[in-house]
Amino acid sequence: MQGILYGVGIGPGDPELLTLKAARIIREADVIAVPGTKKEETVAWQITVQAVPEITEKECLEIHMPMTKEKTALKESHDAAAKQVAAVLKTEKNVAFLTLGDPSVYSTYLYVHKRILAMGYRAEMVSGIPSFCAAAARMNIGLVEKAEPLHVIPASYQIEDALKLPGTKVLMKAGKKMQEVKKQLLQMENTETLMIENCGMPGEKLYRGAEEIPETAGYYSLIIVKEKE
Repeated sequence: MQGILYGVGIGPGDPELLTLKAARIIREADVIAVPGTKKEETVAWQITVQAVPEITEKECLEIHMPMTKEKTALKESHDAAAKQVAAVLKTEKNVAFLTLGDPSVYSTYLYVHKRILAMGYRAEMVSGIPSFCAAAARMNIGLVEKAEPLHVIPASYQIEDALKLPGTKVLMKAGKKMQEVKKQLLQMENTETLMIENCGMPGEKLYRGAEEIPETAGYYSLIIVKEKE
């Protein structure tokens, strides 16, 4: 019998947004996996330990997941991560892999999930509150109404065409391209732009209007662009 891998979405940052199911799976798991080389320095651990302090007593699998777009380096790191997890599953231990937001939305966990399934092990995902839903609630606004479409866009790639789409645009992971993203947002007409940095975490900041967005905003920044009524 083999262990099961659970990709556990822990929400965007506020430990109170962990679901009851996420907390239960984490408590029941034999091993906790985090995306980083030192668990205490990973954001996922820092959030989860506030809601489920028992994880400090559990075995932890620290997995190096570099922030890079270089395909070879990514493949090598994802392959290595899957091998680390598989080695634990082989010992009949269940693993809870902590991932920010929801594991199905731009999550690093997904790369491990697919590899573990391909290797013949069981892997399941535990849904978490997506960052853009938490951000909208924090800003006290709706994301979409009636027949409005919602577009979730990785802003670290080319977004010019995506910004022309009708409806509400959610820009995630702008990162080092924030200056370019801001420039494009300032050129848009008849739209309302809002941004939240570190939603639910210490140092949370809200910005209303593209002109307020700092070009040096951190990695955990999310932008919502709505069409004016």
